[in-house]
Amino acid sequence: MGEVQGVARSISNAPPAHYTLKIQLFSLLESTSGQKHESAEFEAGGKWYVSSFSINHKNVKDHHSLSLYLDMSNTSSLKLGWEVYAVFRFFLLDQNKDNYLVVQDALLKEKRFHGLKLEWGIDQFLSLKAFNDASNGYLVEETCVFGAEIENFSKSDTECFESKVFVTGDQKWKIQLYPKGRRHGNGSHLSLYLVIADSTTLSPASKIYAEFTLRILDQVQARHIVGKGNYLFNASNQETGWARFATLSYFNEPGNGLLVTDVCLVEAEVTIHGIARAL
Repeated sequence: MGEVQGVARSISNAPPAHYTLKIQLFSLLESTSGQKHESAEFEAGGKWYVSSFSINHKNVKDHHSLSLYLDMSNTSSLKLGWEVYAVFRFFLLDQNKDNYLVVQDALLKEKRFHGLKLEWGIDQFLSLKAFNDASNGYLVEETCVFGAEIENFSKSDTECFESKVFVTGDQKWKIQLYPKGRRHGNGSHLSLYLVIADSTTLSPASKIYAEFTLRILDQVQARHIVGKGNYLFNASNQETGWARFATLSYFNEPGNGLLVTDVCLVEAEVTIHGIARAL
């Protein structure tokens, strides 16, 4: 199929998690070279659609290429100045082997979408020569199947995610996760904290000594990221944790299993060793 610099190709037996598009009579699309063709809208942490072009690259040996792009749609509901960071992959079914060619940008996996940049993609997804070769299984009897998978996690207007409130030692707690970091982890790390959820239960003289564990689960290989600590909570100190719990590059890397189809799993264990209250 030929290699293109900056493009990573792999084979997957699993179908795309978010969207599959079956096209029949593909030659009708191919005959309109240079025109944009759009898929139906689909949901994956936002509204998206896939668009395609057939482009003539004069400086490439197999110069007619199939190009695929991911576009954001329905952005009117987002706040002014919004930004979305997403990692995405395109899929193409090999109908002979019943597996998928997976293609993504190898140089800059996380793309920044915003009001002036609603579209990212791969200009040279696959040469039309390779695509039309029946032995490759991509186009069979004028039919092909494309797909898209998106890991859309962080939005600049979502500074902090909070867990549901849970109770340990008659005290209400919650977990706070900052997807783009906080304090000295801002912009480089994911930040994670254990927080007293209801501060009204603490009088000025109340103190709670707790041992705790916070972890983000590796959903693929069970190699979880774990932080452990002890802390004396009181009315003035209601949270503790790590501003640099995990680097954003490691967290967003698909193979590390921390973010799978736009989902991360966070756990907390809290043990109360002592409670002091004013008489």
